[in-house]
Amino acid sequence: MKVLITGATGLVGNELVSLLLKNGIHINYLTTSNDKLQKEENYHGFLWNPKLGEIDENCIDGVDAVIHLAGANISKRWTPSYKEEIIESRVLSTNLLYKLLKNTPNSVHQFIGASATGIYPDSLTKVYSEESKETDNSFLSNVVQKWEASEDLIAKLGIKVAKIRTGLVLSGKGGVLKEMAAPTKLGFGTAFGSGRQMQAWIHISDLVGIYTYVLKNELEGVFNAVAPHPVNQNELAKTIAKVLDKPYFMPNVPAFAIDFALGEMSTLVLSSQNVSAKKIIGEGYQFKYLSLEKAIINALKN
Repeated sequence: MKVLITGATGLVGNELVSLLLKNGIHINYLTTSNDKLQKEENYHGFLWNPKLGEIDENCIDGVDAVIHLAGANISKRWTPSYKEEIIESRVLSTNLLYKLLKNTPNSVHQFIGASATGIYPDSLTKVYSEESKETDNSFLSNVVQKWEASEDLIAKLGIKVAKIRTGLVLSGKGGVLKEMAAPTKLGFGTAFGSGRQMQAWIHISDLVGIYTYVLKNELEGVFNAVAPHPVNQNELAKTIAKVLDKPYFMPNVPAFAIDFALGEMSTLVLSSQNVSAKKIIGEGYQFKYLSLEKAIINALKN
């Protein structure tokens, strides 16, 4: 099997590439940087530039499936121009892949696109499944709706499409866990706002495990990539402190202070989404990390 991957050099992409190569899967990947081009037998890079609509058509030769992870980092400050980049990096890149698949002879029969649980509204009480139709007017929800709509175009080509709505990814190499662990190591660990907001988390090994499972079993549709037991933010912060064997006594950072410091971006830490993993479990995926504490222990060791 040969897979074309975008975002292969990012946090999730690196882990996924490693797992796929271990499974004997050949990889083509797209990059905007000449410096990141490699041409090994099982790992071959090709150039593209979604902003300019440019892509090396050879990237699709012999490819059976596409995994689309590329997108601008949402944790950078949301200036008006960067908000535009967050949306365009996802929509333009997907549209470019659509045009490639439509206009270039290929053998692709499966497309797996990244998505996010940020599509679901902020709620302390509701549990969201893939069948939930509710959305809100938040920037993140708007991003995901446009992102998924662009991925829907691929299905019109007769290609199976799966969308992986990802929760809070736990990795010691980057992301929110690394950011929260840094002050905790100094004894200043804390939660944000009320701390009651639900955090649908997933260990990075399970996230790439789900991508691989969806690929191998040719699943299609929407799948929440979250662990079966979400926690609130108070519990997340306390568990990080426990794993690091550090005191936990700081008061929560008030919501108004976070709003003042981050503006609209405060939704990243103040929004609450309790998201169900029942669908992917029903398809037969077995999670490696069901316990938050064990997930954090492993993530911070690696």
